Amino acid sequence: MVMKMTKQERSWVLYDVGNSAFVMLSTALIPVYFATLAEPGSSVVVAWGYAETAASLILALLMPVLGSLADLKGNKKKFLIGFIGTGAVACAALGVPTHALAFLVVYVISSIMLNGSMVFYDAFLVDATTEERYDVVSSNGYAWGYIGSCIPFVACLAVVLGGPAIGIDVGTGMKIAFVITAAWWVAFSVPVIRNVHQTHYKPRQPHLMRATFRGLGTTMRDIARDRRILLFMLAYFFYIDGVHTIIKMSTSYGTELGIDSVQLVLALLVTQFVAFPSAIAYGRLATRFGTRRMLLVAVAAYFGITLFAAFFLTSAFEFWILAICVGLFQGGIQALSRSEFGKIIPKEHANEYFGFFDIFGKYAAVMGTFFVSLFTQITGNPSAGVLSIAVLFVAGFILMARVPAGVYEDGPAA
Repeated sequence: MVMKMTKQERSWVLYDVGNSAFVMLSTALIPVYFATLAEPGSSVVVAWGYAETAASLILALLMPVLGSLADLKGNKKKFLIGFIGTGAVACAALGVPTHALAFLVVYVISSIMLNGSMVFYDAFLVDATTEERYDVVSSNGYAWGYIGSCIPFVACLAVVLGGPAIGIDVGTGMKIAFVITAAWWVAFSVPVIRNVHQTHYKPRQPHLMRATFRGLGTTMRDIARDRRILLFMLAYFFYIDGVHTIIKMSTSYGTELGIDSVQLVLALLVTQFVAFPSAIAYGRLATRFGTRRMLLVAVAAYFGITLFAAFFLTSAFEFWILAICVGLFQGGIQALSRSEFGKIIPKEHANEYFGFFDIFGKYAAVMGTFFVSLFTQITGNPSAGVLSIAVLFVAGFILMARVPAGVYEDGPAA
């Protein structure tokens, strides 16, 4: 399927393969490693949730301005390279801190760089392919990202779990894992940097910073006046909050419930394999039935997943069920959200609009992880924190259902 793509499309897809390695590591192994550094008796869920909240908040404040600057001719790739380089160095340096707070600081930096690079990468979709292929290419990005992330992750598992058999302790194994992940990330960044070029851009103006902030104000007014974009972004704000929170907090939640770390990691690895065909299938189904309809299906499914996690998740077996269910819908909801947004925005302002798109996603992630940490801290029950996520999917479903019919329905069923 990838071979049927153009060189630019394949190069764009490969960056998902590269950055997904760090996403996988930060979801599965890094929270478990952080638990070994944390003070005895402290809550891993609370500390990790606040760290993710800080990273999301900082990124949400930065990206609209940086996105507007990146829309200028030649800037998009420069910002992409800068964020990848800084993020990879921070990823490799995660093995240096020996105290929990210092580790969280380095992790926050690496997380900001990773997610910032993905904003510029998402905006490159409009340069890498044509509008009618957004759904297919975006879905393949997530799909191959899931599979590609498994290769370095398995290598990391071999070093961390199998290391003691050859004299490598777990701490040293994790240091090696951080370097492996950083190298993989950089290696698969090369194709998009070499082969995808910025074809949509806005002209440079005198008084750059003044023009940048003036442009941001204009974009905000345009978003507020365009009911298509506004309703879509509000819906996205709520449902992607739940998605990101589940991704970021799943391992720490399982650890808090006392589930064995090996079971947690292996279950999340299975998620990647389930998500691969599911993401591709979602791209095809969107072409047939319409993207809006498929997004509604995914949001409703995530609502059910949240209830299952809050009321039924008590053992490794239930966590495996949860991981498989998440894999069925995770890639689809993210890929179709990205591709649909790319269809309705001015292409020469792609970074700027994706910067605001990222605000909605990252501020939502601030809210979700904060609520999980807060309710867990207040009640002493992590299930109560997880249950708070359900309302976000309800709000997202209602708002997406109000998007005017036909606006986002791009398949024959429209």
